[in-house]
Amino acid sequence: MWIGTLYALAAGLMWGLVFVGPLLLPEYPAALQSVGRYLAFGLIALPLAWMDRAALRRLTRSDWIEALKLAIVGNLVYYLCLASAIQRAGAPLPTMIIGTLPVVIAISANLRDHRRDGRLPWRALLPSLLLIAAGIGCVNHVELQALRADPGADPLRYAQGALLAIVAVACWTWYPLRNADWLRAHPDRSPRTWATAQGVATLPLAAAGYGLLWIGMALAGADFTMPFGPRPWFFIGLMAAIGLFASWLGTTCWNEASQRLPTALAGQLIVFETLAALAYAFALRGRMPGALTLLGIALLIAGVMWAVRIRPEPTVAEVHGT
Repeated sequence: MWIGTLYALAAGLMWGLVFVGPLLLPEYPAALQSVGRYLAFGLIALPLAWMDRAALRRLTRSDWIEALKLAIVGNLVYYLCLASAIQRAGAPLPTMIIGTLPVVIAISANLRDHRRDGRLPWRALLPSLLLIAAGIGCVNHVELQALRADPGADPLRYAQGALLAIVAVACWTWYPLRNADWLRAHPDRSPRTWATAQGVATLPLAAAGYGLLWIGMALAGADFTMPFGPRPWFFIGLMAAIGLFASWLGTTCWNEASQRLPTALAGQLIVFETLAALAYAFALRGRMPGALTLLGIALLIAGVMWAVRIRPEPTVAEVHGT
């Protein structure tokens, strides 16, 4: 139990790095950070694919098409929206919005997969939703106050950031549901092989995206030095670090935790990612969060923990064996 919890903590600490990348590279376009991160991840996946080549050969054309869809939505589009949101609204609010993922996924699965997995009672979910809404409201209030106090701030950019964070949540709600569909439909396939396949599928997409972005910026006459920007070694190092630690090692640690912990407990420990991201963001700001922000974080954690403890109830069809 303790080893599993430590693995989950390690995963959260590494996943939190993806939220500070856009803060460390504010002058870099979010699209470049997205394709750069997943280009690094794809390159890291190549030796893993070589070691798992026998299992990868068993994948069909439709399997690879599904892996491409998952790579586009769950990797490239998700991180493009997240990085754009953080650059526009700062880290705290997008981090809190992303922190609602366990509950958003639970609600979506409740509506979509209740015949397969059972239904979560809506009356039991309501307190969790209220706690999460209150937590996001607290953090949003603090950030809006800071925005009003800053004469150079742009409220429109802040609103755009919040909307992009919501799109990121939508992407990463769609991804685990579709990913679970494939894994349920192929119980004879290794989840590790499927993860490697997605990494391989990400590589040509990221490489093509990088090339198109380079051409587009050149045609637009953008004042940006391609291919690696004004701080090339820092950019390359950061993308490699995020690709290695967040995309590969973080997922590996999470899989280790999932093998050792009950699913309900593992779901609660996803909040380590949110806490790590907020801690990194406030460390970069050089100050502690205020009382209202801390209250918002506590409400978010309480809401997520409430929701993931709820047990699904079988549907009427399942009860009667039909």
